[in-house]
Amino acid sequence: VTKVKVPGNFRSLLDQQMVGPSTEDLAESDFPAQSFKPKLQMPFKRIPGQNPRKVEEERKRRLYLSFDIAELLASKGIDSNQLMPRHYDPDNIPPIEETKDSVFPIYLPLKVFDNDEYDCRTPEEWLSLGLEPGSSDRKPVPGKALLPTDDVLGHEDPKSQELIYEWINVGVLDYDKETELYLVHKTDQKGLVRDEEGRPIVNGGITREG
Repeated sequence: VTKVKVPGNFRSLLDQQMVGPSTEDLAESDFPAQSFKPKLQMPFKRIPGQNPRKVEEERKRRLYLSFDIAELLASKGIDSNQLMPRHYDPDNIPPIEETKDSVFPIYLPLKVFDNDEYDCRTPEEWLSLGLEPGSSDRKPVPGKALLPTDDVLGHEDPKSQELIYEWINVGVLDYDKETELYLVHKTDQKGLVRDEEGRPIVNGGITREG
């Protein structure tokens, strides 16, 4: 038996090897992996002839990620920018030819039509998706919110005629039971939820200093 002789250019030979693409997810994310998992109404014990639960879970996850609420509304002829009520301007009323059959502007907020009767999770369950096993920090939960593209004017006057509303990727940080509103934070260009100093926002943005 002879010992293995390692060539001198062993490191360069390894660099030249082309193994192929990796299936590992190398993208950085501030969202926990379980926050993308759908809720399934099926038994944990597989019935003969039925797909395993993990297979159905992965299929649902990919299906739901393929949906885009802006595209779904546009396919029904709904302009997302027109969903938010604006200040009534009697001097600039568009003619009926432009408004089609809508004579009066939209003035009712979306929450009037909100119905959580068929929601698959409660707000507390949604937020709990940000908790990773073994960690005390609650991370944001991914979502989409209809928000103004102009943050400054959007806070000063949310009903301004100059604002443009779009469905924007956000991280859900917290929920207020009294107002029934979610606290969200827009993601940056990399899809991360960070504060002004570039640190991940956890626990609803509440720090030790308050």
